[in-house]
Amino acid sequence: MRYRRAKIAGGTYFFTVVTFGRARIFSSPGNVELLRQAMKYVMENHPFVIDAMVVLPDHLHCIWTLPRTDNDFPVRWRLIKSFFTRHCDEKYRQKISDARERKKEQAVWQRRYWEHTIKDEQDFMRHVEYIHYNPVKHGLVNASKDWQYSSFHRYVKQGLYPESWGAGVVLDFDAGVGYE
Repeated sequence: MRYRRAKIAGGTYFFTVVTFGRARIFSSPGNVELLRQAMKYVMENHPFVIDAMVVLPDHLHCIWTLPRTDNDFPVRWRLIKSFFTRHCDEKYRQKISDARERKKEQAVWQRRYWEHTIKDEQDFMRHVEYIHYNPVKHGLVNASKDWQYSSFHRYVKQGLYPESWGAGVVLDFDAGVGYE
């Protein structure tokens, strides 16, 4: 059976994108900034809205909404990954080169990514919460407010969350929410 991605024009999607071999590439602030630059660069010609996002050391989660007449998120991810790979820190270039020779593939990213089509407002909010709680879930911080690479801070500024959200509690998510 061949996997087919659900592509809906104007759709809203949750994504999990993982580095090759779970390398902790995003432990480097420079690489997090490069990822931002890659997304900004791609958005110039292939617009989309980042509704929520978190960047962890070895993976990222985000929710995007595409323009009403567009369903091509795969081209956006291909361009983002390519831009990042071409411009990543020098210390990773040798690792990438070595892995490419061994695996004959782009070695910064896992080959595929996981996506989920957001079905309704409740599904959207569950995935936003999953994204914002993810650094706590992975034991990187004790509260969402303490992870700098997250849209959580934007949600707090907009009054959608109190700054204390997710602190001192364990949140469980349904099996259909998120993907590691």
